[in-house]
Amino acid sequence: MHAIPDSLPADRPVDRWFGSYSNDHQNALNQQIHVVCVPLILWSVIALLWVIPVPAMLGRPGAWAGLAMAMASLFYWRLSRPLGAAMLLQFVLMGFITHLLMQGLGASSLLWLAVGVFVLAWIGQFIGHKYEGKKPSFLTDLVYLLIGPAWVVGKLMRRLGIAL
Repeated sequence: MHAIPDSLPADRPVDRWFGSYSNDHQNALNQQIHVVCVPLILWSVIALLWVIPVPAMLGRPGAWAGLAMAMASLFYWRLSRPLGAAMLLQFVLMGFITHLLMQGLGASSLLWLAVGVFVLAWIGQFIGHKYEGKKPSFLTDLVYLLIGPAWVVGKLMRRLGIAL
């Protein structure tokens, strides 16, 4: 893995990460696909973690997902407090939805739903990058797997006039 690209003029790491990620996502269709598929992938990962059994002494179903969301929230918080708060809100909503789906569907059905969403959303991502003509950012640095969801949320925040 490599550090944040030095060639991008920006004051804050979040701006450099987003600038680099944006360079790989210039095509309008690719951006639209990402706005749909990246949150779906994020949810599917949360759901996949949710169905991993948790020993009763360590917590309740969803504890592994909660731990991962807490750790990711710290990463986002360090990049930008408003972005960290927005990502935490997204995690809470996705966690709540996942909890409801787990209660309604059961672990086995939730697992298969999450796997299906994960596969289909990644197919969408690769189709978007085919149109873009560039490889996905995470192939150069795995940190971009965390940057992608924040980039989508950042786009929404900017549209709403909320500073990063």
